[in-house]
Amino acid sequence: MGPKYHRPAATEEPLPSTYKEIPAHYKDSEGWDIAQPREAMLRGEWWRAFNDPDLNALEEQLNINNQNIKEFFQNFMEARTLIAEANSQLYPTLTANASWTKSRNPLTGLNPITTILSTLEISWAPDVWGKVRNAIRSAQYSAQLSAADLENEKLTEQATLATIYFQIRGQDTLQQLFNDTIVAFQKALAYNQVQYDTGITDRISVVEAQNTLQNAEASATNIGVARAQFEHAIAVLLGRVSSNFSIPIRTLHRSPPRIPVGIPSQLIERRPDIAAAERNMASANAQIGEAYAAYFPTFNLSSDAGFESQHFSNLFHASNRTWSIGPSASETVFDAGLRTATVHQFIATYNADLAAYRQTVLTGFQQVEDALAEIRLYSKQILEQRAAEKSAEEFLTLEMARYQTGIDPYVDVVTAQTTLLTDQQAVITVQVLQMTSAVALIEALGGGWDVSELPTPSQVSKWPTHEESAIQQ
Repeated sequence: MGPKYHRPAATEEPLPSTYKEIPAHYKDSEGWDIAQPREAMLRGEWWRAFNDPDLNALEEQLNINNQNIKEFFQNFMEARTLIAEANSQLYPTLTANASWTKSRNPLTGLNPITTILSTLEISWAPDVWGKVRNAIRSAQYSAQLSAADLENEKLTEQATLATIYFQIRGQDTLQQLFNDTIVAFQKALAYNQVQYDTGITDRISVVEAQNTLQNAEASATNIGVARAQFEHAIAVLLGRVSSNFSIPIRTLHRSPPRIPVGIPSQLIERRPDIAAAERNMASANAQIGEAYAAYFPTFNLSSDAGFESQHFSNLFHASNRTWSIGPSASETVFDAGLRTATVHQFIATYNADLAAYRQTVLTGFQQVEDALAEIRLYSKQILEQRAAEKSAEEFLTLEMARYQTGIDPYVDVVTAQTTLLTDQQAVITVQVLQMTSAVALIEALGGGWDVSELPTPSQVSKWPTHEESAIQQ
């Protein structure tokens, strides 16, 4: 009973043949380019594309110890048990009963009467109209949905870890920049102090050099705040106590890897959240079939057999056997529109799930285009920012020469130093944005997952193993 399920179109308009943000080639960028569609798609451990051993080790720990992933796994296990519950309704119910009673009529004064009864009862409601089978299908599709949710949660946690990891490396690179800058500013302060002590310059140059150094030291200290918070966040992702966890300092000297994006039609098959939305729709369709079955009669077959005796010693004699058997049927004659309303309810649920599915697809395309635009423009911006950094270095060199020859005051040197430091910070910031945008692109593309990895209805219907069903300690 009910409508046969066919996966509807993912969008209400034809899918494009290529992504909008992919130009013929990336001009004026830092040598970064997308991989061509014919190249192998991302598979499995996508983070290895960054070729960073520290990141690889952290991701491996996350896949084992992340508590959110464990929660979603148990949700999947729970969804599988619901299939077994629904499947049990296809089979007869067998009940064994035994009773012993002793009674006496106070009016007659006769000896007490003992009755011993033992019966075996069988009851079965055949699934004539497919209500139970639709319930099983709905539970199977829901379990597949839960499996896709688990994969999506894994991807989210993995991408979050990679993003925070590159932010930490950005903080380490900034820290190295400020450490080098502080050394340079200390030398500048010492130089000005000597100049002042020998009467060559005035006190204001010393104060300006001292203030520049103090500001750099304060900024360097502030970097530690963000790094500590990022480190604590990674500890939580790995299921570790923050107090017992640390990440060694490493600077960031990498560019994003080539990322194969494929063609837009492949995105439908490669994002676990899209797969989850589609399975939710299939489950809702099966529920419509369940609702339709209520329009038809319910049949029940029942039988019982047993023994009844006043003495246990002869309870199982053939003469004490009892049995009964009989079918029954029932049909709702009037329910004030309840069944019709229920069918309409599940149809509305399906239509809402269809809209949610298409919205998930649209959001997926938006995220891919966003990430492509970001990484393309950041790759161009970093070249521009490095050109500005080079100009700032020349500016400082020229200004220092003018100061040392007495042409300009030291405040002009401070301006040049501040300009250079700002440009150097900007280069590091864009480097981090490049890397985190590459992670966002991989996440938007599904992280190498494929819908073929989704367990089939028969696979999710298998009983969990002993390890899977054990109580966790």
